[in-house]
Amino acid sequence: MALELRQSLKLSQQLVMTPQLQQAIKLLQLSRLELQQAVREELEVNPALEEDGEGAPEEQEVTEAPPQVAAPDGSESADTTPTRELIDRVDWDYYFGDGATASMPRGDRDREEEDGRPYYENLLTRKPSLTEYLEMQINLSTADDAVREIAPYLIGNIDDNGYLKVSAEETAEALGKPLEEVERTIARIHTLDPSGIGARDLRECLMIQAREKGEEYALPLRILTDHFDLFTRGDVAGIARRIKLSREVVREAFQKLVALWPKPGRAFLGDDVHYITPDAYVFKTDNQWVITLNEDGQPRLRLSSYYRDLLSAGDNLGKEDKEFLKQKINSALWFIKSIQQRQRTIYKVVESIMKLQRDFLESGPKSLRPLTLRDVAEDISMHESTVSRVTNSKYVYTPHGIFELKFFFNSGLNRDGGEENIASKSVKEKIREIIRSEGEENPLSDQDLVRTLRNQGIRIARRTVTKYRQAMGVLPSSKRKKLF
Repeated sequence: MALELRQSLKLSQQLVMTPQLQQAIKLLQLSRLELQQAVREELEVNPALEEDGEGAPEEQEVTEAPPQVAAPDGSESADTTPTRELIDRVDWDYYFGDGATASMPRGDRDREEEDGRPYYENLLTRKPSLTEYLEMQINLSTADDAVREIAPYLIGNIDDNGYLKVSAEETAEALGKPLEEVERTIARIHTLDPSGIGARDLRECLMIQAREKGEEYALPLRILTDHFDLFTRGDVAGIARRIKLSREVVREAFQKLVALWPKPGRAFLGDDVHYITPDAYVFKTDNQWVITLNEDGQPRLRLSSYYRDLLSAGDNLGKEDKEFLKQKINSALWFIKSIQQRQRTIYKVVESIMKLQRDFLESGPKSLRPLTLRDVAEDISMHESTVSRVTNSKYVYTPHGIFELKFFFNSGLNRDGGEENIASKSVKEKIREIIRSEGEENPLSDQDLVRTLRNQGIRIARRTVTKYRQAMGVLPSSKRKKLF
C-alpha cells in the first residue's frame, strides 16, 4: 500500500471560546461578593479602567437594563407608570426596616443617626468561642498547676456539642501525666459553665446538670442513675412500677429532665453568620410587581479619559506603547460590556421566574408550581446552561423572604382529576402545615399523611412522604408524641 501526501480543502464550523467570551461567562456565574472582588482585581491590573465615583454623564459607565414593570398577567406593560415613580411610592421601611424606626418621621430618623451616637451594628462584638470561654474560667479559678497544665488539652478535645471526645487514659498517655490527675481535671471541667460541659455521654451530661440543681432534682437524678434505659424510651409507666411511685410524680421528674440542655456547647455556635445580599428585589405597588436590580456596593466603572485621550493624540507614542494602550482600552471596554450583559441577563431570568411563579409572589412557598431550567430558557430564548449559571449563588428579595434563584426550580407530583401538577416544595409545605395542626398526643404517621394528601388530590407514595419529612428535619410520629 503506497503512502502519499496530499493537500485538500475542507469547510467546517466550530465554536471558538475567545478570551472575551470566557470572561463574560466567568462574570455571569459569580456571586455579588465574587464580582466585587473581580472588579477590584481588574482595576488593579488595568489602568484604562476607572471607578466612577461621581457618576459623570459624559463618561462610559456600567448601567443595567432599566427596571421594568411586570403587569398583573405577567407580561410587560408598555404604558405603565415610570419605574422610578413606582419605587418612590414603596414603603421601604416595611420591606427593609427592623421595626425600631419604621414609624418615625424621616427627619427624626436622620437626627437619630446623626446625633453622634454610634450605629447599633457598631456596638456588636464577637462573643468568645467555647474553648476561649472554658480556658478563661480555668485561668480565673483556684485550680492548681496540674489542672492548669492538663485542662487545655482536654478543652481542645471538646466538640461543638460540649462533649469530651478523648478518654482519660488517652489523655494520660498523650501528656505523660498520672491518670488520677487527669480524672481530677475532668471533674474540674464539669464544674465550669455551661452546665454539663465536658461530659462523655448524654447520661453524664444530664447527671452533671441534675446534681447542680440540688435536692429538687433528687428523683430525676435517680432516674438517670438507675433507669436511664427506660428514660430514653420515654417509659413513664415502667419507671413508675420499678420505683413504686405514681405516674404523675414520674411525669414531673421527666419534665424536669427534658428541660435540661443535652448539648451545652451549642450555645456558642452560630457566630459564623453568612450575610446574604440579594441581587434583585421584587416588590408590589399599585397592584403591579416591580423588579429592580441591586446595584448597592457595586462599583460604577468607566473608561479612563486620560488614557483614551493619550491614545487619540498618540503621535509621540512608540509602537509598543500604542499596542499596550489599545489592548488595555479594549480589555476595559469588554469588561464593562460583560458586566452590563451580566446585569441584563440576571434581570431577564428573575423576571421570567417571577412571571412563571406568580402564585408564589401572591401566596408564598405553598403555591410554587413545577419549574425547570428549560421552561425559563425557552421563555427568554436563552440556553439552559446560561440560565443555570445565572441561578447559581444569586438571590432575590421577595415579600416572603430572600431566596436563592435555584429555590424556584423543582419537580412536580401528579394531582387527581387531571389538574396541573403540584411542585414538590409545595407538597413539603403542605406536609409541614398538616404536622403543625396535628394532635400532640396522636401525631400522624407517614401513612396518615399520605391519606391526608390524597384527600387533597395529591397522589404520593409513603416513601416519598418519609423522604420529604426527613429532608425537613421532622421527627417520625413515634418521637413527636407528647409523653406527658
